[in-house]
Formats: sequence, C-alpha cells, structure tokens
Amino acid sequence: MYQQQTHTTTKLNAATALSLDDSAWSTSLTGNNSDNNSNNDMSLSDIEDPKVGVLLLNLGGPEVSEDVEGFLYNLFADPDIIRLPAPLAPLQSLVAAIISKRRAPKSREAYNSIGGGSPILEYTNAQAELMVKSLKERYNIDAKPYIGMRYWYPFTEEALEQIRADGINALVILPLYPQFSISTSGSSLRVLQEEFAKKTEWYGPQKMFHTVIPSWYDRPGYVKSVANLIQKELDSFTPEEIKEGSSDKQPIPKHVLFSAHGVPASYIEAGDPYKAQIEDCVERIKALLPTEDEGVKVHLSFQSRVGPVEWLRPYTDDVLPSLGEQGVKNLVVVPISFVSEHIETLEEIDIEYRELAEESGVTNWRRAPALNTDETFITDMADMVADALNEPSQSLTEACVANNVGNLELESVSNVQEITSAGVGGVGYDDTLRAKRKKR
Repeated sequence: MYQQQTHTTTKLNAATALSLDDSAWSTSLTGNNSDNNSNNDMSLSDIEDPKVGVLLLNLGGPEVSEDVEGFLYNLFADPDIIRLPAPLAPLQSLVAAIISKRRAPKSREAYNSIGGGSPILEYTNAQAELMVKSLKERYNIDAKPYIGMRYWYPFTEEALEQIRADGINALVILPLYPQFSISTSGSSLRVLQEEFAKKTEWYGPQKMFHTVIPSWYDRPGYVKSVANLIQKELDSFTPEEIKEGSSDKQPIPKHVLFSAHGVPASYIEAGDPYKAQIEDCVERIKALLPTEDEGVKVHLSFQSRVGPVEWLRPYTDDVLPSLGEQGVKNLVVVPISFVSEHIETLEEIDIEYRELAEESGVTNWRRAPALNTDETFITDMADMVADALNEPSQSLTEACVANNVGNLELESVSNVQEITSAGVGGVGYDDTLRAKRKKR
C-alpha cells in the first residue's frame, strides 16, 4: 500500500534574507484585537530580522510512469476527492489502494501519451524562480520559494521541514489555483492547518508570521494575462477560416470555450465558492475580449468529473458536440482552472477533447496555453506576494473558515467498481468521453 513519504529532500532555490526598515512594512493585522486571528500577537513589523518565504501549493503529478500508482493512491486517499459513507470511512486507504491499482494502467497510458510524466513540477519550479527574481528586481524583496505538492513529491510536509530548517519567520502561502475550491486550495490549506496545529512550537504566531492568499482570480494582472493569450489565438484564425466559420446557421465566426475543472455539485450547494468565482473570472476576461458584435462568442463548461455523482454542468464533452451542431468551426479552448500544463491540458483537452470536437464538426481548433511562465502572470505573482506582505494578513484558520473548509459534505460514493469504471479526470482519459467518441 502506498503512503506519502517524506524522506526525499527536494532542492529549492536559495535567496538572501529580507532586511527592510519598519516603515516599509508598517502593517498591522486585520482585527488585531480579535481573539479569532491566530496571528494576532504578531505582525510583520514586529519581526526584527524578517526572513521571507513563499510557499507555492499545487496538485503535483507523477514525473515518470513508475510513479503513477503511488500518485493515484495519494489522490484517492484524500476524502476531499472520494468521500465514502461514514461506516466505510476507516477503509479509505484500502479503497484508495484498490482504485489506484485498477486505474493505474489507463493512467499510465495517458501519461505516456504526453511523454511519460507530468510537467507540473517543472513549470512550478520555473514560476517560483521567476517570481522571486521579479520580487527582488521590482520590490527589493529577497524571498526564498518553496513548493508543496498535495499528492506527489515534493509534499507539503517536506516543504514545511525545509522552511523550518531555513529559519523562515515570514511566510506567504500562495495556492496556484486562481479560484478557491475545497478540493484544491482547501485540501492543501487543510494539510497546512493540521501541521501548524500539531507543531505550534515551530509554526505558532510567536515563531512565524504567515498570511494566505486563498484566491486571486479577480486580479487585473491575472485577468489580463489570460485575455492576452486568448486574443493571440483568436488573431491566428485566417481569413479563410473566418469565412468558413460564418454562415446563416452560425453568424458568429469565432468562439471561445472556457473549460474549467469540475467539482461535485454537492460542494457548491454546501457553500464552496468555486462556481461563483469561475463565473466571475470568465466575465472579467470576457470584458477584455471582442464582443459578439465584433465576432466572438464565449462559452463555459466543466471537465474532469469523477465517479457517478453529479458534477457541475454543462460538461465539456457535452458542449463540444453541441457547438458542432450549431455550426461552430473556429474554436479556442481555454483551461481556465490551471496555471501550468499538465495531464488535464495536454491529454484530456489536447487529445481527447480535440478529437471529440473535430469529430463533431469543429474544423479549426485552437487551445490557449496555460499561463506557465507568461511574463504578465509572473509579474502579477510577484505583485501578489508584495501586496500580501503589505496588507492585513489572513491566517490559515481565517482562510479556511471564510471558504467553508470543513463544512462541506460531498455526496458519498460506495461502489468502488463504479468509481473505477467512470474514469477520473486528471489521471487519465474518461471512459465516458471515449464511449461518446466511439458512437460518433
């Protein structure tokens, strides 16, 4: 049976310690007199010798084929991904082992189709290096980056060990998910919260100042960076393609489909802010794109559903055939939930969804790249960290409470065979999607 192991040490990029006078960081915490703020005894200006760290949180992914089953085990062992009925909850590890073993061959096939492993760590490392470089150049802040992956190396626990060893006493926690969901940012923050609670002698308010950036989908820099990437793809359509995409049946020649990662509908009903943030985010980006009168129409769908429970609709694999039936020929697909390329962009979108779209009549396919190391995005990452250090802090507890972490009830799934046969977005192609393609 697989377990999260922490014996592997990941080399992280070094930076010198921050040394600024108090006037530069004369911030106090929101509600400094409130007993609810776990940082209320400390602000950044109280630290005589600030040593700043930035902890980037992400999903993680297998780097080679041999890692796939272990990665899947860690994924399915998380109750935020697969919630079992209360009587079966003690069997979560056993169920995770069964699912991961059955699912591994198909997942390996998916990863082999994109080169054998996930590039997510490579991109996250590059983002971290460029972000701290921008912090130094633009704000004269020396910060050291750390990467904490949820389901594969380097695990969040490893990053915390390195943070403690380096003597970091001012930590900015930045989930690399623009929109907050319990299944992504919430799951990662819950791990951190548990570690901080268990080891207050290391991470308590008198030992380390910390602040969380729980979501950032509405930042102008992020919105602009995504819009710029989409516009580049829209501009790539040739006059011939634009003519092909214009007809009495479909008078709008260019279409943009934002494909967001799905979550169970039960999360939204229980208070997960993800759907509202996705919709707000899409509207903000849409405002920077050409209008329908100018020849561009925007759509939103959700991908990567897991198991037989109801997930956010409309599903991407339903929308693509519908667009084909409407006469759409020119389409730009945007992976709006992701800031770096990984299995869900390179395999699920680029291979599975592209084939479905083309079989449905979408002849001119484009896909906006993930943000990766886009200059505008990297600059905004640095701005986020600088803002977080200057503005009132938000503790882990506050971020979790504000976003209903711990209060959500995912619909339970009791049939392991149903889970494995349904396919799992992000870890290999969806059997339901493949069946749809075979019928066409």
